Amino acid sequence: MKLITKVKVHQMCFKMTFLVNFFWLNASELLAQSQDNTIKDKAIDGGIGLGSIIAVVASWSRNQSVLLAIFHGLLGWIYVVYFVFTRDE
Repeated sequence: MKLITKVKVHQMCFKMTFLVNFFWLNASELLAQSQDNTIKDKAIDGGIGLGSIIAVVASWSRNQSVLLAIFHGLLGWIYVVYFVFTRDE
């Protein structure tokens, strides 16, 4: 295999490992439902989440389009994962 291909394979493996570890380590936080009404709970119930914020920033940095940023913000983590795998180094 060429060196460039090996580097790309290692980068893809690193990205996959990072994503799996991120979701595994944060699974209890992402899936937990608390009973208290804190600001965090109200923000999440209102639709503002970390995935949406990251998606909007990533979409804006790539496309410079408000409409696409809003759409990708609605997709949230789905677009973030897509962005990680399709971005240029």
